[in-house]
Amino acid sequence: MWTFLLVTIYFAFATAISAHGCWVYAKKISRKADESHGFLNDDVENRGLSTSISVELKKDETNKLPSYYEQIVNEKRAGFSGRCMQIIYQTSAGATMLTDVTFWGLLVPFFYRDKFGLSLVTDGMHSLNAVFLLIDTVLNNMPFPWYRMAFFVFWSCAYVTFQWVLHACGGLSWWPYPFLDLSSSGAPLWYFGMAIAHIPCFFLYWLIVKAKHTYFPRMFPHAYARTV
Repeated sequence: MWTFLLVTIYFAFATAISAHGCWVYAKKISRKADESHGFLNDDVENRGLSTSISVELKKDETNKLPSYYEQIVNEKRAGFSGRCMQIIYQTSAGATMLTDVTFWGLLVPFFYRDKFGLSLVTDGMHSLNAVFLLIDTVLNNMPFPWYRMAFFVFWSCAYVTFQWVLHACGGLSWWPYPFLDLSSSGAPLWYFGMAIAHIPCFFLYWLIVKAKHTYFPRMFPHAYARTV
């Protein structure tokens, strides 16, 4: 449930940032078109080509200072929001790999068949999140550095801590993942194994992104934008 919620937050956040970027770009294009139209009218009515160029230079010098500060503000805003989106994206990628691999490779064969059973909602939450995230990975151009795995580990620690507190306060009598049950004698080994599993899960998604950046430029040389 936590991973599905995180993926939902990522897509909502990415949609908001994309919509804002489209609005800023459209506003910038409209302003440039108005300025070009004004320069053209001045050139036709009053001045020759040289006069038009000098007026354009003067106007650029007049607006240079406010435009510079406006650009700095926009870059800072985009930089912060962009970094936040990358963190959520990379955390979602690792968490999706870990959750779905655990669900389909461990819980379904050994736990859910006898104790919980399967449902359309449970199956969907542990399948569609990976599908939509992989589609987004194909379309986006965000980097996937290794050090961002720290946020993935922090997210898992936050989930485990939340479950511990919830059970300590008597909020739940069952565990969403049975191997997290602290009363089990094998709980330390399960926790250690899941901690180690973070590395291959994050590495698996890193390989997917690496393959995309390797093969897409060859497949779409005129359309693919490289990661800066």
